[in-house]
Amino acid sequence: MAAEGGVQAVHRAISMLGCFGGGDPSLSLSDLSRRMELPTSTTHRLARTLAGAGFLEQEAWTGRYRLGPSITELGQLSFHRRGLHRIAPELAELARVTSATVDLAVRNGRYAVILSGGSLNPDSGVGLRRPLHSTALGKVLLAWAPEGRADLEALGPLRALTGRTIVDHAELRAELGKAREAGYALNDGESYDGIRTVAVPVLDRLDHVRYALAVRSTPRVMSDARIGWFVTHARACARALEVLLLPPAERRPSASE
Repeated sequence: MAAEGGVQAVHRAISMLGCFGGGDPSLSLSDLSRRMELPTSTTHRLARTLAGAGFLEQEAWTGRYRLGPSITELGQLSFHRRGLHRIAPELAELARVTSATVDLAVRNGRYAVILSGGSLNPDSGVGLRRPLHSTALGKVLLAWAPEGRADLEALGPLRALTGRTIVDHAELRAELGKAREAGYALNDGESYDGIRTVAVPVLDRLDHVRYALAVRSTPRVMSDARIGWFVTHARACARALEVLLLPPAERRPSASE
């Protein structure tokens, strides 16, 4: 029983931290209680425990909670240990050559989480998390996922964001097959009307996706005739990112090997 209670406490703590993933810089105790569907007293104890460990901090003037310095420290450690501090020039060059928005993402559950890129709002963090099923980034992360990680049923109901969004699991599975065959994924107005995105995988030695790299523009700029041109530049950048982000033993062989 004690072990079950400990697991439940961990799940609740993770869920509370996840409440801040929607772009809200701070949340009140009642906000947290409502989002977690827990009594206020339980929410308060959990928030105080997380604040004591530095994962949350409470604003003295409002009593609201925000993410604390321990989260910042872990985030910075992860950012540097992944090598993400080295990739800005590569992403910037791809954005310059294509005159498009460039993003790099990794999978977290049902979402593609953007680690670096031009579509993030630097002030609010809005745009950090995107649904897998409706984005080119997400399709890449699903199509090249290791065995067992591409279980589409685990995504639950697929929400329509536009009239073009794929909401049927079988249709999405077919779309992922097309992406694998083509070597890239396409999002043609499935997240936002009038936006077209191509994405390619950053692969390891086992041909499993580690990151997804996307180039986003409009259908007028990224016309059908020019999609191949955008994909070519994205693939070249992805190969460079393999060297910057993966340890030598985990990289794919170079063309000369």
